[in-house]
Amino acid sequence: MKTIDSTKKLPPGPWKLPFIGNLHQLVGSLPHRILRDLANQHGPLMHLQLGEISTIVVSSAEIAKEVMITHGIIFADRPYVAALDILTYGSRDIAMAHYGNYWRQIRKICTVELLTAKRVQSFESFRQEEVSALRITSRAAFGNVCNDHELYSSVVDEIVKLGSGFRVADMYPSSRVLERISGLRQKAEALLRKSNKILQDIINEHRAGLESEIIGEEAKEDLVTVLLKIQQLGGLEFPLTDKEIKAIIWDIFGGGGETSSTSVDWAMSEMVRNPRVLKKAQNEATE
Repeated sequence: MKTIDSTKKLPPGPWKLPFIGNLHQLVGSLPHRILRDLANQHGPLMHLQLGEISTIVVSSAEIAKEVMITHGIIFADRPYVAALDILTYGSRDIAMAHYGNYWRQIRKICTVELLTAKRVQSFESFRQEEVSALRITSRAAFGNVCNDHELYSSVVDEIVKLGSGFRVADMYPSSRVLERISGLRQKAEALLRKSNKILQDIINEHRAGLESEIIGEEAKEDLVTVLLKIQQLGGLEFPLTDKEIKAIIWDIFGGGGETSSTSVDWAMSEMVRNPRVLKKAQNEATE
């Protein structure tokens, strides 16, 4: 959790240096373990100063429930992450949009139009055909196998790498010059151009299909087609432009593909590190 209100009474935390705060204490390849060790010293509710960002670290299930459920609306907003802000057209997606009416609108579109039981069931044939190639999300989002699937998958990997982890520019949001000095903005804008071309080509192809009325029955519509039909109908508080459609596609593609593959990679590496668990998994797979 991040806040810039330093006038409130803050939880305990480690000592801080001028300008950088506690940044020096998070240097290392395993910051989650550093946070664990600091929490053991200062408690399950801890304050860290990360550059300009006043940050509260929660490390107990009870307090996390208070924050995420009991007082969820208070903490529902998103921090500024430079790379993701650029790559989602100014945080126009669901994951990074500020909490408010726009976020409610696009979330409603996804839950009511894109992720209904009927819609998910309509992708069953895609899942059966593509499960071995891990291309389910691509088929659900784009329809037939996208020619740029492999290229866009590599772009998604690059976006995740650039948008995650520690970036000094994110710790000093009032000084956007750091985004350029560090090369972060240039890298993000280059990735945006690659991503934008692929997604715009897909949108244009689907739009041409709609205009020539070659889209089949509703049950077989993919997510891009659904979004384009909503765009045509209009009447929304916030117009659904191509930028919003591309940002939503990125969320679905990134969330449906990247997180799944990352989880598989993590699980496999943990099994390799733990022979007993690996042996158990092998036995269960052969039973």
